[in-house]
Amino acid sequence: TYLGERWKRGLPIEVIPMAATPIKVAIESKYGGEANLRMGVSKMGPVVSDNGNFIMDWKFVPSPSADWQQIDADLHMIPGVVGTGLFLQTAHQAYFGKNDGTVQIMKNPNTQ
Repeated sequence: TYLGERWKRGLPIEVIPMAATPIKVAIESKYGGEANLRMGVSKMGPVVSDNGNFIMDWKFVPSPSADWQQIDADLHMIPGVVGTGLFLQTAHQAYFGKNDGTVQIMKNPNTQ
């Protein structure tokens, strides 16, 4: 499996409000897909982060050959991007609950 194969809601990207439109254009022109502000459900307007920024969801075309390390670095280089939902090389292991009540532990081979 690879990123985006099953998750269809987009990659969250935190952006400075006044830069939202240029960021959308930059992401879509470089990587394709569609980047849109996440709109509030119980309020009018876009979702606002704890830092007062907007959350943008980028729906990309899944690809097993995507270099997410480079894409994350490129996204962070766009003026106005505060952060992404790509938490690369941060977890040592992940826990997955199974339907039968057992837990599968997957270790990250790139960390110690």
